[in-house]
Amino acid sequence: MTPTRHEPITVKPIAEVAQFQKNMIPANIPVTYAIKPIFKDIAQDEDIHRGVVAFRDFLCNLCDCLATEGHSFAKPAKKPSSMADYPFLYNLTNFLVDIGYHGKLSENGGLLLATNLPLCTATVDANGKKTAPKISATSQKECIQFLTLCGVNFHGTLMGIEPMEISYPSNPIMLTGLKALAIADMELRAGRRYWNDNNLLRCDYRMLKSEESDMADVLMDFLHPLPENIRKFALDLHKRYTAKGLNCINTRLGLISFAYANTSKSRKTLSERDVYGKRIWEFSYAIKNGYNIFVRAKKTEKYAEIIKTFPAFLQEKIARGYGCDRKHGARCQMGCQGIGISLDDSILEIADDIKTWLDNEVK
Repeated sequence: MTPTRHEPITVKPIAEVAQFQKNMIPANIPVTYAIKPIFKDIAQDEDIHRGVVAFRDFLCNLCDCLATEGHSFAKPAKKPSSMADYPFLYNLTNFLVDIGYHGKLSENGGLLLATNLPLCTATVDANGKKTAPKISATSQKECIQFLTLCGVNFHGTLMGIEPMEISYPSNPIMLTGLKALAIADMELRAGRRYWNDNNLLRCDYRMLKSEESDMADVLMDFLHPLPENIRKFALDLHKRYTAKGLNCINTRLGLISFAYANTSKSRKTLSERDVYGKRIWEFSYAIKNGYNIFVRAKKTEKYAEIIKTFPAFLQEKIARGYGCDRKHGARCQMGCQGIGISLDDSILEIADDIKTWLDNEVK
């Protein structure tokens, strides 16, 4: 039966979504790095460094709790937009951002004091019209209950006269990391979608750095759950094609991607979206199909004889090509992303063929 574009999306079990989120948490965070001036009033640089590492460890624990206890809190969206569409996660992320950004650190950094959290507070406009809080009272309670399971303590009430005291007894410096990353998320990140956005759960410490991060290092963070030989292969590809002049960008909305495009002949300044649209190939990580390489092959007729030297299954993939699923009446399945090859041990067997293939597309 031919699928229709109204075919429902099946949301992955919360344990799989938790592992997906955990894989995006950086495994290796530098001990020291120069921090942007905007964070200087939060704490000493050393405490921010320690706080970010503590927050990373907290997030790993949070994902583990989500895998084991998440079924009691997280229910799929009624009309999901993706395989990881759990409104609880968006509420949880924004709740953490709210308490981190608007809460005040105590003098010793062991407590966050929250008196008024905008996303948790009803508003009244000049005409007396009341608007419900973005995070409902019920959702606030769920977030607090879940975070308590993760080791966070809450004392007081959000709307009380006295501020709510938020602590993390197992490693209090974590709150300093939360504070810094929440400020970065609110004030420094471009393209914040705000609601359906779990960026804080990725512990993007690079937003705090005053110096630009090397893209190869970012790529290695992205690939850290994979075996060393696959990471090495991927790094070799990255170096090979950036040396050939391809521009590499890292996109993080929806799927996670490192896209490679030839922009040397462009006469205008290109946005990230523009560069992504010109991509020749990319590394991608998505909950649907894990880690992959996608190639948008457009010159195959120019090197047809070379393709005949590739393994049969690769020849078949190239012959099928790629295209938009909607043209066939189906919901978008990212068919337009390119010809996909799993980034696993099997790709090492065709490593030289992949390089030959990409070399001919890059020409």
